[in-house]
Amino acid sequence: MPTEKRNILTGGLILITLGVLIFISKTSSYSFGQTWPILLIVIGISTLIYRIKAIEGWFIATVGVIFLFIEFYGFDLYKYSQFILPIILVLLGIYVLLKRKH
Repeated sequence: MPTEKRNILTGGLILITLGVLIFISKTSSYSFGQTWPILLIVIGISTLIYRIKAIEGWFIATVGVIFLFIEFYGFDLYKYSQFILPIILVLLGIYVLLKRKH
């Protein structure tokens, strides 16, 4: 798919999501500060629409899910931050090894 069509679809999805999130913040008890990670999830998904193996799309969507989880469930990220970097490095190492194998 041409880059121009990708940009139009991604931009449209971002605008729709932003409008919905603002509407939700105005009409419910959820503030925009709680729901903004959904924007990251939409950007990640729009990247994955074009190429399901795009690691950047998976990364952005995963970060969005993590932030959304933190916002809604009060997960104390700082308490577990000492484990996050090693886990990310191990997962990236596995990805590199599997990618090289193919």
